[in-house]
Amino acid sequence: VQLQASGGGLVQTGGSLRLSCVVSGSTFSSDVMSWHRQTPGKQRELVAVIAVGGSTHYVDSVKGRFTISRDNAKNTVWLQMNSLEPEDTAVYYCNRARGNYWGKGTLVTVSS
Repeated sequence: VQLQASGGGLVQTGGSLRLSCVVSGSTFSSDVMSWHRQTPGKQRELVAVIAVGGSTHYVDSVKGRFTISRDNAKNTVWLQMNSLEPEDTAVYYCNRARGNYWGKGTLVTVSS
């Protein structure tokens, strides 16, 4: 099983980015998927989760700004990030709950 995350980059405050995570080597439709982020010296934190049926959960700090979505036919989960703030700067990781698989991470940098 491999998770390939992409879409990170440098953006100004208030900008947007869309992260993608493609899962290969396994079925996808029955898996809970999530995005997490980590900054140096801090623990990795959960950002957003999407269940098999499409229900979602967000950490309070990103509610109303981030949207997690999935396409089971494409084995892909996205994280649309709007109104980005410098505090959102981190390496973002996607995770498949079953088996606790992680992608390598993609760096998001928000400049003030």
